Amino acid sequence: MKTLLLRILLVCAGMAGAFVAPANAAVEININRGNVQPLPIAITDFISADGIGAQISAVVEADLKRSGLFAPVSRAAFIEKISNPDQPPRFEDWKVLKAEALVVGRIVREPDGRLRAEFRLWDTFGGQQMTGQQFFTDPKNWRRVAHMIADAIYERITGEKGYFDTRIVFVSESGPKTDRKRQLAIMDQDGENMRPLTSSKDLVLTPRFSPNRQEITYMSFEGDQPRVYLLQLETGSREVVGNFPGMTFAPRFSPDGQRVIMSLQQEGNANIYTMDLRSRTTTRLTSTAAIDTSPSYSPDGSQIVFESDRGGRQQLYIMGADGSGQRRISFGDGSYSTPVWSPRGDLIAFTKQSGGKFSIGVMKTDGSGERILTTGFHNEGPTWAPNGRVLMFFRQNAGAGGPQLYSIDLTGYNEQLVKTPSFASDPAWSPLME
Repeated sequence: MKTLLLRILLVCAGMAGAFVAPANAAVEININRGNVQPLPIAITDFISADGIGAQISAVVEADLKRSGLFAPVSRAAFIEKISNPDQPPRFEDWKVLKAEALVVGRIVREPDGRLRAEFRLWDTFGGQQMTGQQFFTDPKNWRRVAHMIADAIYERITGEKGYFDTRIVFVSESGPKTDRKRQLAIMDQDGENMRPLTSSKDLVLTPRFSPNRQEITYMSFEGDQPRVYLLQLETGSREVVGNFPGMTFAPRFSPDGQRVIMSLQQEGNANIYTMDLRSRTTTRLTSTAAIDTSPSYSPDGSQIVFESDRGGRQQLYIMGADGSGQRRISFGDGSYSTPVWSPRGDLIAFTKQSGGKFSIGVMKTDGSGERILTTGFHNEGPTWAPNGRVLMFFRQNAGAGGPQLYSIDLTGYNEQLVKTPSFASDPAWSPLME
C-alpha cells in the first residue's frame, strides 16, 4: 500500500557483497513434489533495543511454519546467541541442530521515528549467505515488515513468490443464528489487524478484490435493494456499479481491473454479464433458461469458468471472454460450484457436493486431473493466494455455531484454521500489496 510509505532496499553498498547468493546454493525446497518434507530453519530473535525485534521474528516464524514448507527449530535448542547479525554465524552450532537455514536480523529506530528492519538468510551447511534485505517503515506497520521478510525468505528458498504480505476480505458474522449480523471485514492473511468495512445492519455477500488496486466489489442488500458496490479501501469511498432489475450475484473483477463480471437473475433464470467500469456498458455473455453464475476469469482474461445447471445439476463450464465456445468440463459424481481460476492459470478450484458432504478440490482447466483437497460437513467458497499454491475457504462444522475460515495447500496435507474474532465466511484473497 503506497500510503504506508514503506520501501524495500538492498542493504547499503558496504554490505552488498555479502548479499550475493552462490549459484549452487544447496538450500531449496522443490514445491512441485507431492508431500514436501518441511525444511528445518532456525529463526533467531532479531536484535533490538526493545521487544519489537522478537515480535517481528515471531511473526516471520509463524508465517513460514504455517506454509507447511518450513519446520522452525525450537529456540530453546539454540547454542549460539547471535549478538552481531553482520558477522557470519558459527555454522557448526547450527548444523548440529540440523538447521539447514538460519535467519538473523536487527531492528533499529531511526532518528525520524521510522523502523529499519534488516535480515540475513544463511545456508548453514554451505556456509554462505543466501540473501539479505532491509526495510524502512512506520512502527505501526511492523507486522507488515515481518510478512515481507517471510516472503523474501520463502521466495529465495522455494523459487516462487510468497503470499504473506497480503490481506483477506470476508464476511464477518455475529449474533445468534436466528438473527445473524453480517458485515464486510478485512484482515492480514494470518488473521491479525482485522477491521470492519461496513456496518452490520445490511446483508452483504461475495466480496472480491481488484487485481491491481486497493478496491473491492461486493453485493449488498442496503435498503432492501440488491446492488453491486465498489469500495475504495484507502479512502472508504464507495459507489454503486449499476442498478439492475432482479437479483445480482457473484460480482468479480476482470484481470485488468477494468470490468466486473456478474450473474443477473431475471424471470427465474440467471445469465452472465460483464460491465465496463469506465463506460458502464453491459454485455450479456450467456443466454439460457438455466442458472448460470459464479463466473471467474482466467489470469490472461481470455476465458471464463462458471457454474450452470443447464444439464440438470450444477456443473462447471468454460467459455471465451466474449461468451463463445461454451463447454462443460466437470463430469464427476455430485454437483460442482464456486469455481475460481488459479493465478498461475493451471488449475481451477471448486466446491463439490457429493454423498451429503462438501469438498474443496482442484482440476486442470480442461476438467482432467480432479483432486479433492479436503472434505467436511459444509465446505465452500475457495479463494486463491496470489502465488497459486494455497487456498482459503470457509467451513460450517456440524453442530457449530457458525462458519470459520481455513487454509489448505495444494498437497492437501496442510490444513490450517485461520482464527478470527467472530464467525467468518466467503473469504477473498488480495494480491501482494505494493
